[in-house]
Amino acid sequence: MFNIHIITLGTISKPYWLNAEAEYKKRLGSYAKLKITELKEEPFSNKDNAQQVKEKEAKKLLPYIEKANILIAMHEAGRAFDSPAFAKALEQMSTHGDEITFIFGGPLGFHTSILEKATMKLSLSPLTFPHQLARVVLLEQLYRAGTILAGKTYHY
Repeated sequence: MFNIHIITLGTISKPYWLNAEAEYKKRLGSYAKLKITELKEEPFSNKDNAQQVKEKEAKKLLPYIEKANILIAMHEAGRAFDSPAFAKALEQMSTHGDEITFIFGGPLGFHTSILEKATMKLSLSPLTFPHQLARVVLLEQLYRAGTILAGKTYHY
């Protein structure tokens, strides 16, 4: 069983994303202990310095990730997997029961100090998704990984 912690800057606000998240959280119950922590994004405008906004968000994330053994930053330039390879990678990372922590940055991305702490950067696709959708896609892929490793027929 996976031990998963997802930390996000920002919340899911649209009912359809909340419903999708609820569905995958329910399905994941057989394969993972799941914890989701939502932190407030820093407000910004086009006039704000992006680095300063990312630094403020990094300070919010640090207390939550300092003790993470396995820290995966969701990042557009990260490593991409197909579903079976992602399942295998999760299985290898979780062999000692360690918590796998996934982090989503704010709209401007991560400050470099956060990326330097990451065990891995993970990309779900070369396409750009809103963070709310990306979060649902991650949950679906975690569920899919569980079914693959359990030999279920969800993945053909």
